[in-house]
This record gives sequence, C-alpha cells and structure tokens, in this order.
Amino acid sequence: MNFPHSPRRARHRLRRRRTLLLSTALVALGTGALAWAPSDLPAPKKGLNLLVVGIDSREGVTAAEKKKYRLGSRECSCTDVMMLVHVSEKNDRVSVVSLPRDSLTEFHEGHVDRRTGEKHKAHPAKINSAWAEGGSSFTVETVESMTGLPVHRYLEIDFRRFMDTVDVFDKGVPVCTKIPLKDSVTGLDLKAGSKSVKGGEALQYVRSRRADGKMDFGRIQKQQLFLANLHRNLRDGLLKNPTALRAFASTLRGTDKGERAISVTELVGLAGRLKKLGPAGTQFATVPIAGFNATIAGVGSTLAWDKKYAAEVFAALRADKPLPKPHPKQSSEIPQGLGEYRPTGGGRLLCA
Repeated sequence: MNFPHSPRRARHRLRRRRTLLLSTALVALGTGALAWAPSDLPAPKKGLNLLVVGIDSREGVTAAEKKKYRLGSRECSCTDVMMLVHVSEKNDRVSVVSLPRDSLTEFHEGHVDRRTGEKHKAHPAKINSAWAEGGSSFTVETVESMTGLPVHRYLEIDFRRFMDTVDVFDKGVPVCTKIPLKDSVTGLDLKAGSKSVKGGEALQYVRSRRADGKMDFGRIQKQQLFLANLHRNLRDGLLKNPTALRAFASTLRGTDKGERAISVTELVGLAGRLKKLGPAGTQFATVPIAGFNATIAGVGSTLAWDKKYAAEVFAALRADKPLPKPHPKQSSEIPQGLGEYRPTGGGRLLCA
C-alpha cells in the first residue's frame, strides 16, 4: 500500500515536476531545442516502414510557375510517386523500393469512394488511383496488401511543398546525367554532366519521363538519384543545425492530416536516428516487374509485378534484412531491361 506522504509518492511528484520544468525550458529555448525533443515515432523490432507519396496537385502553385515549369492545369488526383522506405532496427540501413504508378492491383469489395460516398465492388485498378478513391488511408491499405509489410508512417508531398522544400537549400540539390535530357512536356533541359537545381527545375527533373526513352522507369531512376543527393545535402548541412532541420521538416511535412501521417517532430527524430548513416548504408530499387498487362477496360495499360520475385524482396524487408541481390537472369519482359530489379547503393547515385 502507498501512503499519501510516502517516499515513493514524493519521488514520483519530483519526477513529474522535473519533466514539467524540462518541457517549459524546451519551449522557452525555441525550436532549436525542440528539434531534438523526444517523439512518438515507432521503433519496431523489425524496422520502421515509411510510405512516401508524391501527389499530382498544384494547390498553392502560381499561374506564373505553372507556365514556367509547364505544370499544366489538370490534376490527376493520384500518387505519381510511391516509395516504400524501410529503416532498419539499428538505424544503420535504409532501403527504398519504388512502386511504379501503373502497377496493377485490385481494390477490395466494399471500399468507399471518398469522391461520391458510394461503395464499390471489387475492381482492378492502377495503384496510383488508390489515393483518388480512398485518400491516404486507402493508399496505405493498398500498399500493405500488395507488399505484406506494415506501413508505420505516411508522408505526402505535393508540387508546392516539393519546390519549397528544395528551395530550403541555398544552392539547390545536385543532379547529374551522362546524356543531355530534354523533355518537351515538362520543359526539362539539362546538358550532360552535373548541375544543382532549385525548386521548379527540380520538379521538372523528377517528373520527366520522356527525356531518355525510359518511360516511367527513367523517371523513377531520376527520383532515386535526386533522393540520394538530397540525403547528402541533409547529412552535410542541416543535420548539424537543429533549427534549420526543423524548418526543413516543417516545410516538407506541411499540414497533412492523413492516417499515420508522420509529424514534424517525428521527421526530426528520424533524422536524428539516421544522422550517422552514410551513402553506403542506403539502397534503392524498383519492385521486380514481369511486364505489361493486356489493356484493361476502364483502367488502361498497367504493369504486372513478378509476384514470386517481389515476395522475396518484401520478405527481406519484413525480416529487417538488406535487399536481396538480383537474380542472374533477366526476369522482366519489358524491352531494354527497364523492369529489372537491380538494387543500387546510394553512393553510386551521388553527383560530383
């Protein structure tokens, strides 16, 4: 039995008082101190899974920016970028697996269309339309169903937020190419070599899929290269400045209230966990693709995953292991080997 004035109760009151004083001190010190405050970010025994999606949304983009960067005015209300990011339990490895937007899936019966409020029957669909039909929660559910992995946190980025986040870096983010890249749709025009790009031009780069003849696979490769170089910028600069890091996280995070949306404090906490992670600890790959499906009425042209091969990849992540090595023989029927699963270390994607 604990009595009202027992030493045990007194120690408990003292701990609560110290906690309150610490919280007050952090608030008084400002965002620099708050940047390293504890968060509720999970630390699962088999690693943390973060789903990062890029939304085709022009909200907040000016008319001048739309014209300059050839963004157009039509929005598809879909996720044109989908990356499953696995952070190992020991925070010594990050594996990024891109999920092509045209991947074929099937939405289960009874899901509610947020646009109409109607319940749908089961039907085939592209993975990137999950957001349009059911928002972030249905997107998470769809990815979990297709990969067999739990999604612990979700990060959603639109055009405005992407440009503003890149512009946090005074010199932008480096990108590089062995051949000139010119895309008449996005307006991308890069000479061979390396160049640092700021917000609008960076958006042109990660959106381009016609400059190199590699379709959406080329766009995914550009996105992975961009992310690897963005990570270097963070490691070499913002991670050393808590106040700047929190400003970066706030810009990236925005005000999204989606299911399992990662918070600003959690983003900063994740950066803190990974502050010692170098390029050698990062891996990038695209889910193994078998080929194109026959055109489906109401859906269009879609990609089929190599289910057995993809299961191996996601099983490795479930076990908190590195991405498996590629099979010795080409598995994809897509020309030029674009659908190949071939993990690439982050160091190989860094620009000079």
